[in-house]
Amino acid sequence: MLLGDQRAAVCEYARRMTADGLVVGTSGNISVRADDLVAITPTGVDYAFLAPADIPVVALDGSIVDGELKPTSELAMHLTVYRDVTDPDDAEITAVVHTHSVHATAVSALVDEVPPIHYMLATIGPTARVAPYATYGTVELAEAMRAALKDRRGCLLANHGTITFGDGLSAAYSRAQQLEWLCQLWLLSRSAGTPRLLPPAEIEHVVEKLRGYGQK
Repeated sequence: MLLGDQRAAVCEYARRMTADGLVVGTSGNISVRADDLVAITPTGVDYAFLAPADIPVVALDGSIVDGELKPTSELAMHLTVYRDVTDPDDAEITAVVHTHSVHATAVSALVDEVPPIHYMLATIGPTARVAPYATYGTVELAEAMRAALKDRRGCLLANHGTITFGDGLSAAYSRAQQLEWLCQLWLLSRSAGTPRLLPPAEIEHVVEKLRGYGQK
């Protein structure tokens, strides 16, 4: 089967999104790129019942290469990331995760950037922007997202959700989780008072530190 490993990974992480509370029902979507092909979640299918053969494979122009189901309505966002977005460290972009996580979506309706409540904001970049609202599945939304992702690895979509990317689904998914956790932390702090925020220089400093983080 074409892109069999990638299609299986999309199924696995789609179910994980539901289990982790990052989406409800059939909302949100996931994709994995291999060369010039992309395996992506289908539209309107319960993730609990997804099988690898259900995952459409598309070319970078959006044409369906394999699979009988229609790809997600947010195909334009995923393809825009692969075609038009550059990782801040020039790492390869091979996976995209789009969630409707509750806390991040709430924050997207309140601010233009995620407040620097914790240094792990640096997993996204110096800031995490909120892309202006546009109707789901539109070119306008994809363009708003593209601008918000400049020099970042993720962003919020106003009154909608989040999108993150990485070199592999593990990296993209971890960033989606971190972004949701940061937003939850800020909302919790804000509900109790006025949070103390980190200065931009500290976030920039941690961005640099994270470049050498982990086992190499």
